[in-house]
Amino acid sequence: MALTEADLDNLLSTPRHETVAALEACPGDVIVLGAGGKMGPTLSRMVARAAGGTRRVIAVSRWSSPAAERALNEAGVETLHCDLLDQRAVDALPDADNVIFMAGQKFGTADAPAMTWAMNTIVPAHCTERYRQARIVAFSTGNVYALSSIDSDGSREDDAFGPIGEYAASCVGRERLFELSAARFGTRVGIVRLNYAIDVRYGVLVDIAVRVQRGDPVTLDMGYVNVIWQGDANRIAIECLPRADSPPFVVNVTGAERIPVRKVAEWFGARFDKPPRFIGAERGDALLTNTGKMRANFGPPEMTVDRMLEMIADWIERGGPLLGKPTRFEARDGRF
Repeated sequence: MALTEADLDNLLSTPRHETVAALEACPGDVIVLGAGGKMGPTLSRMVARAAGGTRRVIAVSRWSSPAAERALNEAGVETLHCDLLDQRAVDALPDADNVIFMAGQKFGTADAPAMTWAMNTIVPAHCTERYRQARIVAFSTGNVYALSSIDSDGSREDDAFGPIGEYAASCVGRERLFELSAARFGTRVGIVRLNYAIDVRYGVLVDIAVRVQRGDPVTLDMGYVNVIWQGDANRIAIECLPRADSPPFVVNVTGAERIPVRKVAEWFGARFDKPPRFIGAERGDALLTNTGKMRANFGPPEMTVDRMLEMIADWIERGGPLLGKPTRFEARDGRF
């Protein structure tokens, strides 16, 4: 049976036993800040499904998509409109014992760096002030690290920061503000350094597939990537709630495989009967992170890369809708 968008959203928001157990260990309402992005709606829905109607689940965003907001309401998630840059608006948000922080800006940094810094530092400052007594899981990014040798097992959580470009530097700033709240107020914090989340409508694998299908060249300068299914990333983020601590619990969240971009393009080329074209060449380093800590605490991702490739190929062949938000994974200069 062909996968529909409703099927996909259901798949991406299905909790596992460990997700339910994690929420049971963290009593109180849950608020998701910055819930209107690519992952926020399915993560919010997963929280609601795991909670089983026993508590309020509140998704906060500016909500540019009424359809996304309505779908969440139908799934039992309350939605609130809020500009998180407005301190008074943040202060007026309802109390919650559990916070998942997803707000931030990446794309547009090259043209509007000031807004990127505001979203990635001022917004966390507002939210940590408002919810400093709560348990907070905050999304971050593997971009806070320097590029790793392709012969290594990737950056580890205790490696020194090595941000490239203003986006990555602002994300270091975001993490530092959560660290500051943990140090000053004892806020229990979990930091999820994510790269790259995937579903069939967006992500690195979709970017490569679309280029191959269209006959556009695939850039090889960032020749290797880590990816993780969005549903797995959602579950791990929620399961971080009981591990939030002071100082923060920090974990890299992605797949363990070092995936060659060239081989992915060749796989899609064979599937679509369109040999890929390439530009550039693989370098000796790439944005790669070590997932030993994640696997020790949460187990490996449940969705395999092979299954992701098959689902994406089928979706694109059937003309399924795409989000039209390229990851720009190939950027080595930190300009997004």
